[in-house]
Amino acid sequence: MAPDATHLSATDVFTEHRELLFAIVYGMLGTVADTEDVLQESWLSWEARSRGEPIDHPRAYLVRVAVNAAIARQRTIRRRRETYIGPWLPEPLATPPDAQTEGAERALRSESVSMALLVVLESLTPAERAVFVLGEVFGYGTGEIAEILERTPAAVRQLAHRARSHVHSRRPRYRVDPRVHREVTERFMTAVRGGDVESLLRLLSPEVTLTCDGGGKAPAAGPRPVRGPERVAALLVDRTFRRAQGLEVDYRTVNGVPAALLVREGDVFGVLLLDLDAEGGRVRDVYAVTNPAKLAHLR
Repeated sequence: MAPDATHLSATDVFTEHRELLFAIVYGMLGTVADTEDVLQESWLSWEARSRGEPIDHPRAYLVRVAVNAAIARQRTIRRRRETYIGPWLPEPLATPPDAQTEGAERALRSESVSMALLVVLESLTPAERAVFVLGEVFGYGTGEIAEILERTPAAVRQLAHRARSHVHSRRPRYRVDPRVHREVTERFMTAVRGGDVESLLRLLSPEVTLTCDGGGKAPAAGPRPVRGPERVAALLVDRTFRRAQGLEVDYRTVNGVPAALLVREGDVFGVLLLDLDAEGGRVRDVYAVTNPAKLAHLR
């Protein structure tokens, strides 16, 4: 049983709930740096508030503060992206393998923070995204979400319906076995590094799309996503990896799935994540992040 919050310091209470807050806010924002900033704001609010009367439900208070701070931060992030060079992808987040974590961390490494889902969530409004993350990922009820967002239950139900309909139409629910995902990722990278276009094409679905986020600071696939197996295979083999002298590949769990970290002289200069079809045998999306500002925390 968790210790009574009245006998814990403000720091202890915040630390106890930090993993949960991080998971919720990252799901709403998709960037590690902005998530950390929101948690810092939430800590300052909590620390100031805890000097007064005791708070009966610290977790509820902290979630409310963090969620509303994240909604406010989303507006800033959207303005920043108006001048972003090329496609924008969520910031890769290293997550532990399934067997090593429990509780709030489980949400961090699940399908719920997959790169594919986070990309879809980018198309929601800030309020829709908050409702989806709280309800679909963390299991909050309509009444609880209404209190957090200071909206009526009817308004929350409407937001939830719109968000679910949009997300599930673009991202049907399924989960690929992590062992299969790791195997396909390794086969994919072996084909790319060896220039084996035929093997690579056998792994790509007819609708495959490559999205590369270089942010104007690193090599990327171009100003827009690349579509079609032939174009994707040619670009990966001919333009990207054959020029990467001294390339090493480190396989880690990122955003809940096995991913390939591209390393040169000890520094991570790219992360490659694959989104597989429901059967788990073919690649439907390739997400490549090469923007160094989004990789610093992985080094």
